[in-house]
Formats: sequence, C-alpha cells, structure tokens
Amino acid sequence: EKSTTTLIEENGYHDLIYINAAKIFQGIHNQKPQDRILVRYGDDSATPLLTFKDEYSQRVSYELAFSALKYQDLLEKILLDSCAYPCHSIPDELTSLLVVMLYDLQDRKFQAREIVDEEEPVAEVRKIEHYLYNFKTKLAAALARCRIKHDALSIEHILPETIRKQEQRASVVPLYAWINTLKISLQDVVKSLETKGFRRVESVSDLDHYTYCIDQHCYDVLVFPSSLKKELLNLDLFTDYKLILQ
Repeated sequence: EKSTTTLIEENGYHDLIYINAAKIFQGIHNQKPQDRILVRYGDDSATPLLTFKDEYSQRVSYELAFSALKYQDLLEKILLDSCAYPCHSIPDELTSLLVVMLYDLQDRKFQAREIVDEEEPVAEVRKIEHYLYNFKTKLAAALARCRIKHDALSIEHILPETIRKQEQRASVVPLYAWINTLKISLQDVVKSLETKGFRRVESVSDLDHYTYCIDQHCYDVLVFPSSLKKELLNLDLFTDYKLILQ
C-alpha cells in the first residue's frame, strides 16, 4: 500500500505548498536581460514570508521550486507557445505560481489534481489551477512540439548538455541519512530496515539496490544508493523524522 506522501505527490500537492514553492521560485528564478524578457515575474525585492506546515512541506516546496527553476526556459516557452501567457487576468505577481503549477501539471501528465477535502483552499492557487487546466490541451501540445524539436523522449532530454552532465554526476553520489538518536537507536533502525528488505553492506563501494552501510567515520550516519531517494523518503523512518536525509 502506498503512503499518504506518495499519493499526495502523484495527485498534486496542498495549496500552501504551491504558494511557498512560488515564493521561493520568485526569489531564485533566472532574470533575463531587459531586451529578452518575454515572461514577467513582478517585484521580487521583498523577502518572502514562508509558512511551512511541517518538514515534509518545506522539503517538497523547495524541490518544486528548484524543479521549476531547472526547467524555467522550457516552461516559459510552453506558456508562450500555447498562448496561455500573457493573460490579463493573471498579474505579474502570480507568474511564479503559474510556472510552478505548470511544472507540476506536466509532471502529472496534465491530469487533474485530487483535492484534499480537509485542506484550506487558497484562492490564487485555485484560480491558476483552473486556468491551466482549461489550457491543458494547448499546453500539452506545446510541450510535445518542444520534445519533437529536440528529439527528446522526456523533458530531461531537453535540458542543456552541461546541466544533464551535472545531473548525471549528482545521481551517482550516495545518499547520507542522519539517525535522529532522540527518537531511535541504531539497532532499531537496522531492525526496521531489515524488515523492509534492506541489506547491510560493509562499505559505500558495495552499495547496490536495497542496501545500506554505516558511515566509517560517524556511526550515526547511514549511506544509501542514490537511486533509492524517492523510496527512502516514503519510508516511515523518514516521514517520522527518525532518519533525516542530508
């Protein structure tokens, strides 16, 4: 059975996560020379006020913002090519939210978000969501044209080669997780990982699939293969903050 975290990610995020991700993106987006600006993001001089419900919300807000940043050029092209932008009813101050939510929408294959009943709705999020969903056919077509132009199977292959190489290097760096000894002992972590099918190996060079090792210099740190990041973050050890990814 999938965890709540996984289901939320597959069906979209809570409204507040989009708001926080947009605020983060507003402060980090690539600013182009004045003569090349086609998409305007409004004033970003003020320090954004971020309100996170918990550590999970904080993590996914930043992940969403940085994913949008990585694909900013592509997302802007999609908005322009589909004629979803500019839109007189959407002020420049909401462009960051538009870009962040577009990234998430295409990541969900343009499927509608599943609204969580107990969630407090945020008007701006619902407005942008409704707007993008009305444009979903044109947005998907614009994305398809970009992929065809670059002969790309996925948006990852549209990225510049320098960024792709950086991603490849990052993907082979092991993941380090700190044991929160205020909540759990090393022995209990080992037992829990064993019940979940993980096998302990002696060193980082032995890591492969569902394995882990204890850091040779710090016994409160475990090392996992980089390919397991998504699975690890959905384990109760991580969602309960007994293990914290570095």
